[in-house]
Amino acid sequence: MTGAAKPGRRPATEAEARALASAVRLRILRLCLDRALTNKEIAQKLDAHPATTLHHVRKLVATGFLAPQAERRGTRGAREVPYLATRKSWRLDVGESGISGGGAAMLEAFLAEVRLVDLDNAGMARLGLRLTEPEVAELRERVGALLNEWAGRPPSADGRPYSVFMSLYEDVTRD
Repeated sequence: MTGAAKPGRRPATEAEARALASAVRLRILRLCLDRALTNKEIAQKLDAHPATTLHHVRKLVATGFLAPQAERRGTRGAREVPYLATRKSWRLDVGESGISGGGAAMLEAFLAEVRLVDLDNAGMARLGLRLTEPEVAELRERVGALLNEWAGRPPSADGRPYSVFMSLYEDVTRD
């Protein structure tokens, strides 16, 4: 879809698209989706240096993807600021931003996260299709509507965290 944002989404600004073109920042957003985390906690979960994660956290706050929560005191009395994801990224279309690297960042973040799970018990599917352009558009629209429906539901307080990764691409290995 060229020249218009996907239905239900607005075009991302250049700054927003640049913020989302980083696997580390995408992972930070996922970590802070349900629970506010401090920079120190984020760094520990990513096995990264706190100064590195702080750079990414500040970029996400500046672009509205993370919201600082009320300050708290750490175990040694230090001031800590927890951050919570705003879920803003789902409502943006970065496709027309002119910023490259977003797709690679999303795949890299997915691969880093999926390496931590038992893949034999993960729900996975792989399907090869042969579609016309109208059929591709229909599939994108129907899958998009289903994902939007689930994204719009309030989180279940007693639910377990799950993630979905979906990719529809032209298979250049088959003719």
